[in-house]
Amino acid sequence: MLSSDPIAGVTIDVARRRLVLPDGTRAPFTWLRDRCPCGECRHASGQRLYDPATMPPDLNILDAVLDASDHLTVTWSENNHRSTYRLESLRAAPAPARTAPTLWDAATVVAPVAQYDDITRHPAAMAEWLAGIDRLGFGMLRRVPVADGEVARVAELFGHVRVTNYGRFFDVRSIAEPSNLANTSLGLAAHTDNPYRDPVPSLQLLHCLQSSISGGENLLVDGFQVAAEVRAALPAGFALLSSRPVSFAYLDDTTELRASAPLVELLPDGSVRAVRCNSRSMQPSALPHDDLQADDLTAWYDAYLLFTRLLTEPRLQYRLRLDPGDLFIVDNRRVLHGRTAFAASTAASVGTRHLQGCYADIDGLRSTHAVLGRARDGER
Repeated sequence: MLSSDPIAGVTIDVARRRLVLPDGTRAPFTWLRDRCPCGECRHASGQRLYDPATMPPDLNILDAVLDASDHLTVTWSENNHRSTYRLESLRAAPAPARTAPTLWDAATVVAPVAQYDDITRHPAAMAEWLAGIDRLGFGMLRRVPVADGEVARVAELFGHVRVTNYGRFFDVRSIAEPSNLANTSLGLAAHTDNPYRDPVPSLQLLHCLQSSISGGENLLVDGFQVAAEVRAALPAGFALLSSRPVSFAYLDDTTELRASAPLVELLPDGSVRAVRCNSRSMQPSALPHDDLQADDLTAWYDAYLLFTRLLTEPRLQYRLRLDPGDLFIVDNRRVLHGRTAFAASTAASVGTRHLQGCYADIDGLRSTHAVLGRARDGER
């Protein structure tokens, strides 16, 4: 059954349980009822009061009128409830869940760089820096005070520190008998941190307190760019990288952490949401029992090895040497970081490399950026 009110300019399609607006937009009854903006259904805070569990399964529209001001008033079969909507609000596209990432390599990237005094004094400078981090997955901050724990205070400028078993912040320097290779003078291949956690900290900050006398250069790689190249070269292997779970683990005297997830996580539209890659904590796969499983494991490893080899290619590595007061931040689900080996301090040399790091989460960064944007728009 299809009924139409030519005066109102809307059509009630009872058979398909939807309302058709003059421009052809289709609004299912259930979707429309759930969005009722009246005071009974929505609190002044903007949060919904209406419980969708109470929506009757035979919900129908008794009347729908579109006035000259583009206000749509609907009378529902549910207790003759009346809802009035601004047509523009029904047609408005939802805000994007994230900034569209810009893929990069060493030749094309322009790092988002800011000065500590600028972002602490000028909201516009903070907003620009945060936008660059969200778009490219990393950023640099210069002239940060060289003080113990300052890295955590920087994180709190735009979000909240994620406290882990490593503490509110942690030291990265060469020590005797380390439980983590980060606390040696060895070079580290590009990796994401804490893949053995669920959820993984989505931001990592590292602040230089003291530079090594030689070596210790940091390198960053865009994991989304690497994933795109693997997908183009080995599509079948990439499909396995993005669907076959990998196990990661970390154990010491007081901690045991384990998590399983694919090396590449995809969004429903097929785009890459996150990468999780750290050969130091990845656990071996179980051996297959049939040819098909063996073929899949071989194809997975072909794609995985290509992924890791691309991480070593200079064309994909953005390199930087940190001086005291320099800080970098990475989206730990996207940008892999590593370092070259450095000379540890000895009796003959006093130079040492000392960084402090902390973890945070990108929802805080995005929230601060959005609030700063609202303030900027309100000033216009």
